[in-house]
Amino acid sequence: MEWFQAVVLGVLQGLTEFLPISSSAHLRIYPQLFGWQDPGAAFTAVTQIGTETAVILYFIKDIGRIINAWTRSLFGGGTGSARMSASAPGSVSAGKHRRLNYDPAEARLGWFVILGTVPIVVAGIALKDVIEGDFRSLWIIGTTLIVLGIVLGIADSVGSKNRSVGDLRLRDALLVGLAQALALVPGVSRSGASISMGLLLGLDRPTAARFAFLLAIPAVLGAGIYEWPSAMSEGSVYGMGPTLVATVVSFVVGYSVIAWLFRWLNRGSFAPFVTYRILLGALTLILLTTGTLAPFA
Repeated sequence: MEWFQAVVLGVLQGLTEFLPISSSAHLRIYPQLFGWQDPGAAFTAVTQIGTETAVILYFIKDIGRIINAWTRSLFGGGTGSARMSASAPGSVSAGKHRRLNYDPAEARLGWFVILGTVPIVVAGIALKDVIEGDFRSLWIIGTTLIVLGIVLGIADSVGSKNRSVGDLRLRDALLVGLAQALALVPGVSRSGASISMGLLLGLDRPTAARFAFLLAIPAVLGAGIYEWPSAMSEGSVYGMGPTLVATVVSFVVGYSVIAWLFRWLNRGSFAPFVTYRILLGALTLILLTTGTLAPFA
């Protein structure tokens, strides 16, 4: 059964990691609904390596340009200026280079990802025991699903959505990074919190989502590597084999979800995700009140 459960949880992780509905909440709620044991924070962190690998592959060209520009900016790449190209919506691709041999906007984006990652790293280290303990209470998860769902709905409604990736500033990166740190609480949703802040700062939907996904790469990979020994130990819920299977499955499913999400954001809103979050959160709280679910598995 543990191999079957691992496949199901891998699919669940892949389906929910990039949608603003909280993958960690789903990996906490659904196993208990099925009568399974809580897979734990370490299992969740490792399976997220699969979905983040999907992000890396999906944005591989953007990431390559950002790393190249950021590296060249450290060692000097000529003098002068360059401007961003507006040829592709949300793209961080190069503009017309003049005297620089890199695009300063892309180098700046590299710094923004680094600096925006600092809040979640600091909070993750400081709150490690609480994250793996009290924060996994279904009372907290049900509540955060509803509250952050409402926040996402408000942000999607009131945000001006007139700023693209070329308009990002250091202040934006730090604020989105602080929002991402809230995702250490299951139910918040890493993408949901980051996208909500981006929308409130006036970013358009594709840009808010793109920056949220790029910003998550260092934090998620770091957490997965850190939790790897715990997830693979004999005392873990699933052990090495099933955990690796879940990670591979989450990669395959996650890649498809990213592609779908960006097609959706070009024409749709976040309203369906807001509704789903509120309904799932309310259902969780009702089941807790009636004793059908327990706060901890």
